[in-house]
This record gives sequence, C-alpha cells and structure tokens, in this order.
Amino acid sequence: MNRKNLLRAATATALVLGVTTVSACSAAKTSGSSGSGGSGSVTIAVPSWVGAEANAAVAKYILENELDTKVELTQLDESVAFDALNSGKADAILEDWGGAPKKVKLYVDDKKSVVKGGDLGVTGHIGWFIPKYLAEQHPDITDAKNLNKYASLFKTAESGDKGQLLEGSPSYTTNDDALIKNLKLDLKTVYAGSEAAQITQIREDYKAKKPFISYWWTPQWLNSQIDLVEVKLPEYTDGCDADAAKVACGYAKTPLQKYLGADFAKNNEKAAEFLKNFNWTNEQQNEVAALIADKKLSSEKAAEQWVKANPDVWKAWLPK
Repeated sequence: MNRKNLLRAATATALVLGVTTVSACSAAKTSGSSGSGGSGSVTIAVPSWVGAEANAAVAKYILENELDTKVELTQLDESVAFDALNSGKADAILEDWGGAPKKVKLYVDDKKSVVKGGDLGVTGHIGWFIPKYLAEQHPDITDAKNLNKYASLFKTAESGDKGQLLEGSPSYTTNDDALIKNLKLDLKTVYAGSEAAQITQIREDYKAKKPFISYWWTPQWLNSQIDLVEVKLPEYTDGCDADAAKVACGYAKTPLQKYLGADFAKNNEKAAEFLKNFNWTNEQQNEVAALIADKKLSSEKAAEQWVKANPDVWKAWLPK
C-alpha cells in the first residue's frame, strides 16, 4: 500500500524543527510562501515524519549554501500539499507515497499545474513487524495465518482479550482494522499516539524482550538499532486495496516520488534542476533522520554534518 496508509495530518504534532505547520483550511492563505517560485526562493512542503524532514533539511542546506536560494519549509499533509503546489503556495514535494492519486491526475495530467520531479531514490514499505527474538522462539509466527495461535502473547490492558497490534498516531490511515477483520485475526489496533511514542514503546518492549507486533515501515532510522522481522501478510497485488473495507492483502513497496509546481519549475530552473537531481538511498535518508531523531541534532545541524561528509553524493545533484 502506498503512503495513503501513513498519512500524517497537518495538525499532528510537528516533528520538523523550524517548519511552519499549515492546516488544510489555511494553506491557500499562507502569505510567506514563494508563490510561483520567484527568483532565489523555494517553498518545500514537508510531511510530519522524520524521514521527510531529512530530505527537506539536506535540500535546504544545499540550496541555500550552494545555489544562493532561500528556502522555506512548510509542514503539509499529502493531499493539501498538492493543492499548495497547484495554487503556488508551495513549490516542491520531495517525498510522495502515492496517497493522492486523484490530485495527481487533476494537477499533473489534467491541469498541468504540477510536474513530476522524478524518483527520490527511496523505496517505502509498510507492514507488520515483530522482534527477531520472538521469531526465533516461534518460527511459524512470521506467517499471518498463524497469528491467532500466538495472539495471547500480545495482550495488553488496552487490547483486552485480543492481541495488541501497536499503531502510531490515530491520524495515520491504515488498512489494519480491515486486515484484522477480513483475515479473522484475534488482534486489536492500539494507538501509541505519535511516531515518537510508538518508537518509545517499541524500544521499551524490545529492551525487555517482550512479545509485540507493530505496524511499521521502511525506511526508518530505528531499524538500524533493533532487529525486526516482517510478518508475511497475503501478497499485495494491484487493486487489492481498492475497497478499503475489503482489504485482505499486505502493503506494496513504493518508489517515493517528487513533484514540483509547474510555474516554479519554469521560473526557477536551477533550483528545479537540483530538486529533480536530488536522489539518495534509504540508508542515506536514515542516516540524517537518526541524527535528528536519535542524536537530537537540529535538522540544520544534521544536514550540515551529512553534506560535509558526502560531497561525492550531493555534488552530482547540482545543476550543470
């Protein structure tokens, strides 16, 4: 499933330091954005998870220090971000998970007010994960068909007589309730409240070697610090998630995409060329994300550290 299964509401707690949070109703009224991307300015729409913050922070640092281009970061959810590109209130989206296909058709294909910016280079994937020590204790637990056999291991005060499937924020849209119902699993979704709270819970359970199962995704910086194993859900096929109530398949692997406002791409060619060239790996994104979320560096300092250590990577992104 694409990032429509991990939408962060614009009103959620901001993870992005120094990023303006803009709600759906106020996006069209934002006065500080760059409009059509006038000379020397770019407004980047940033989703509220730390991987997206890493993209924007590195892009901002290079644009400002190498291309003399002022950058504003604005936190917007996926659908509203496309509206902002269309209206000129934002100029770029650097991490789109394909969760707003109707907006893409409207603005990219029909109105042509938004243009494709190419692959980010990062492949996203959502799934259900358990700790490796649990998979080693019960090898068949890694197949969803066998989860009912072990559901009691996941019981918590919040899940009652069901096993707990740990989720992040209630603002994230997932297929998990439909999956539980349609696969007839003795599980119940329980929300930690945010990405940060979910990470805290996972870390605590992992340190204590407790059994847990969680909605989780890649790329995610925490995956380099703990050993998780994905539970095999029924294979994803095109269209298997078309009816949200009937979903009985797992999640897709999604090459993440970039989009630019058409006027910005035309009027600020150098900055647009740089953003189109911006392309890095899951591991590189995780490296910057970990500096922000784990090492507690500001996004600016994290970007600066990565840029100084990786000139061979980002110099290839500069316009010719």
